[in-house]
Amino acid sequence: MTAYQTISMMECVIERGTASRRVNLSRPVAGKTGTTNDNRDSWFVGFTPELVTGIYIGYDDPRSLGRAGSGSGLAAPVFNSFMNAALAETPVSGFHMPEGMTEYRIGRHTGMIARRDDPDTIVEAFKPGTGPAISFTTLGDQGGANLKASPQTQHALDEGAVGLF
Repeated sequence: MTAYQTISMMECVIERGTASRRVNLSRPVAGKTGTTNDNRDSWFVGFTPELVTGIYIGYDDPRSLGRAGSGSGLAAPVFNSFMNAALAETPVSGFHMPEGMTEYRIGRHTGMIARRDDPDTIVEAFKPGTGPAISFTTLGDQGGANLKASPQTQHALDEGAVGLF
């Protein structure tokens, strides 16, 4: 079930994420783009139920690939070209959700269970006993008085640092 949830998330990279305009196999496909600092390397690793392929682009003597040297800009189109040729004679099949999981419509920007009238939703699968949030609290909310920032988060807040650490 965890593997299926990961596949589903990686399908989103193709459907509406960083590879959405670069990968079109006319079949279920999942993957992940990647770009290192200063665009020195780019990569795309993707798969269908039949085949897994990884594309890595970079110089032997590291230097920037340029502004467009991203995983979506360079590696994903190479993946797309290769996979279309490699799978040309292969019947289309899909990823199969394991029994026992439940699909929910969730708000695309909130990750919470969607209202009936919300037009901007996606469908995600959840394991038994789990599901999308129906409410949330953030640090600093009046209702979040019991929440406490981790030492790392507090340091980042105090120092004004941003980004993932």
